[in-house]
Amino acid sequence: MMDQHMAAALAHPAKEADEQARLTPQQLDLIYQQKWFKLFVPPEQNGLGLGLPEGLRMEETLARIDGSLGWTITLCSGATQFTGYLPPALTGEIFKNDRVCFGGSGALSGIARETKEGYEVSGSWKYATGAPYCTHFTANCKIEKEGRLVTNAQGAPVYRSFLFTRDEVLIHNDWDTMGLRATASESFSVSAIQVPMERSFTILPAAATLPGVIYRYPFLQFAETTLAVNTLGMALHFLEAFQQLVQQKPGKGISGDASVWAMQQKGQQAAQLLQKLRERFYASADESWNCIQKSGIIPEALLQQVSRNSRLLARFSGKLVAGLYPLCGVAATRRGTVLNRIFRDIFTASQHALLNTPA
Repeated sequence: MMDQHMAAALAHPAKEADEQARLTPQQLDLIYQQKWFKLFVPPEQNGLGLGLPEGLRMEETLARIDGSLGWTITLCSGATQFTGYLPPALTGEIFKNDRVCFGGSGALSGIARETKEGYEVSGSWKYATGAPYCTHFTANCKIEKEGRLVTNAQGAPVYRSFLFTRDEVLIHNDWDTMGLRATASESFSVSAIQVPMERSFTILPAAATLPGVIYRYPFLQFAETTLAVNTLGMALHFLEAFQQLVQQKPGKGISGDASVWAMQQKGQQAAQLLQKLRERFYASADESWNCIQKSGIIPEALLQQVSRNSRLLARFSGKLVAGLYPLCGVAATRRGTVLNRIFRDIFTASQHALLNTPA
């Protein structure tokens, strides 16, 4: 649950976090206390064990407080969700640590050479959100056997995911972006490290090692929905700040200045459309979750609907901010203002490949 005191404790240091390009100790302490890096980790492994509907709404709430905060928790919780595909004996020990945090990359930019004990892995990956706090990193690698890449029947490279400990990776402090600065999404690399077989996994429902429904839910739609609610949360935060700006302007109200009245109207229209898209998004996401809970499968048409609604919601969230921002005046372009930070955050988030796929 999120009360006003907790929300304020997270929001107050957001400006400082943006300036120093990482979450503050105050924010991190609360994240660890609330187990937000482990939204989808089962209670038996010291996590919250949320289902997708509850997790999405929590991520929206966090992103509405601050974009970098929500994005970091979402991406790190997406990585700890991989506990459902790793050996329970391994992850059960890992998650005894209250401050455990996973991060990583979905890019296929590593090579794993098969050995008798497991794999020898080398590679480099960009954009590991939360890198300064990560105790473990996950990454995808093409598989090499006897000097040749392993391919499937269609000729595409076979790949697996890997779990690295923090002391096995080299972190490159190269995150210097317009927005989402406090996500500290640094690059990382490994060089010819030996990874045992137990720390190699595949993110497929058939490969799940834990019984939770969340590990049978298709990962593509899991990723799309969790990213979409982040852009939604940022857009809702922008609307709040925009409405506060309008209230502060002289001559507000129907009988006042025409430009202020126009701002009110545009803000209200944008908010109404966003709410409709939000309702449509959650209806399809919730329906897909109910389907997999009841029957173990989700019809393909419904999965496509979830994907489409996720992209539409993300796209309109950015469009909303782009449409209202020019009405905010020069003051909103100043670094340090809430409106400016949200603008920078949501358009940095919009560059994620999953959010740019045509709806």
